[in-house]
Amino acid sequence: MNEFQIVSLVALVGWLVLVASGLRGRGLDWPKGLRLGFIWVGIFLVITLFISVVQGG
Repeated sequence: MNEFQIVSLVALVGWLVLVASGLRGRGLDWPKGLRLGFIWVGIFLVITLFISVVQGG
């Protein structure tokens, strides 16, 4: 792992902390947050698969 990957990892953890604290401040609990996260991941997967099928693979 080089220094750029370490900096990137630290930045991602920092963003996760900021997002989690922001969601907590709005009263969003963990189960609802995870459910919304899985919904967004599903949306992106469906769109990615659709684009891949339309382009021919």
